[in-house]
Amino acid sequence: MTLDPLSFFKCLSDETRLSVVLLIAVERELCVCELTEALQISQPKVSRHLAQLRECGLLCDRREGQWVFYRFSPGLPDWACQVIQATTENNHNLIAPALKKLLEMGNRPQRKQQCCQS
Repeated sequence: MTLDPLSFFKCLSDETRLSVVLLIAVERELCVCELTEALQISQPKVSRHLAQLRECGLLCDRREGQWVFYRFSPGLPDWACQVIQATTENNHNLIAPALKKLLEMGNRPQRKQQCCQS
């Protein structure tokens, strides 16, 4: 699937989806429960936005037991990576509260144990 600019920008036109992408840009990979906690929104809403980001070709997922972790698709075009990187670097205020929530959860092993165990 080739990511075209129109799909890319439409996908990022939603604040929640943009926040998810910027958080993943910083963290490299996040699970649904981490995003739910960081963004303070329900799991079904997070999952719906993640599905849209996956469908447009921005994200891919990997399963670990019953948990699903999201990261950027390996075939993401360079231009899209550059846009995401520049947006992340120049708009930290958009995700600062969510990053703070993630930081409060501890590092990845602690976070994973805290929110991905049920």
